[in-house]
Amino acid sequence: MELTLVIAVVVIALAFDYTNGFHDAANAIATSVSTRALTPRVALVMAAVMNFLGAFLGTEVADTVGKGIISAPSGKHGLVIVIAALVGAITWNLITWYFGLPSSSSHALIGGLVGAGLASSSVVLWSGIVDKVVIPMVLSPAVGFLGAFLLMTAILWIFRNSNPGRTTRGFRLAQSLSAAAMALGHGLQDAQKTMGVIFLALLTTGHVSKGDGIPIWVKLSAATAISLGTYSGGWRIMRTLGRRIIHLDPARGFASEAVAATVLYVMAIGLHAPVSTTHTITSAVMGAGATKRLSAVRWGVAKGIVTAWILTIPAAGIVAAGVYGLAHLILE
Repeated sequence: MELTLVIAVVVIALAFDYTNGFHDAANAIATSVSTRALTPRVALVMAAVMNFLGAFLGTEVADTVGKGIISAPSGKHGLVIVIAALVGAITWNLITWYFGLPSSSSHALIGGLVGAGLASSSVVLWSGIVDKVVIPMVLSPAVGFLGAFLLMTAILWIFRNSNPGRTTRGFRLAQSLSAAAMALGHGLQDAQKTMGVIFLALLTTGHVSKGDGIPIWVKLSAATAISLGTYSGGWRIMRTLGRRIIHLDPARGFASEAVAATVLYVMAIGLHAPVSTTHTITSAVMGAGATKRLSAVRWGVAKGIVTAWILTIPAAGIVAAGVYGLAHLILE
């Protein structure tokens, strides 16, 4: 039974990774597609490849998710908790995907872990959650908004006397690079979260010890799953991010992607924090768009997105707690 549950956790974790890919595909490429810097299919191929490569850039975020959110008990009981957390996260991903809301897969996963942990009376590492989740959750969108606003303001001043057509073509080319950087950062952040969950499952059954590194097969499987999910696309969310918040031009698309990618790298490599790529790029899009005029941003759409952000952790946690109660009765 324990081996069966380990296999089930790995399969469900990779399914979550796949939904993360198609749910968050828009993060990397919506702005490039909406400004016609890249065609949708070329953008998806590029994003899938860069997601795969980004998964191998480090394991800091995986370590935080696998060791710093909850202390799951050993054996079958721990595996049931992890399964409940994953089902809670997947459920919220599918709900927000259906309604086209760019919510955070990362925070859905963390909410699932916390919800299942509380329902099972496991130890929730609140200090780690505050340091590695809550503070970065607030900080990364704020930095994304302000950074994109300032970078776009600088671009407008530097290119104020340039030929508009030539400048637009130049920023379309630059967007190919910034979109690739964003996709690489997405792989660096989000594929590692799945690695962390699989590591947590292996830790509860004694297949690895707390000081071990992430096994190579875990890295390969997580990187592959998120890449396949990204390639399958997430058109509902892409429309929200690329068009409904604000109609972007190539310069603003470049500014938002460049700033968001930088935030992802700093948070992952420097602070080991599992931040939301969705929150970061959405805030950056708003910041770059606000340089037109504040009324150019459709704040009603933005309000709906922020509401989804606030609901993500508790909603995924409630679903995970319910799934844990059911799984506990059936499997234990």
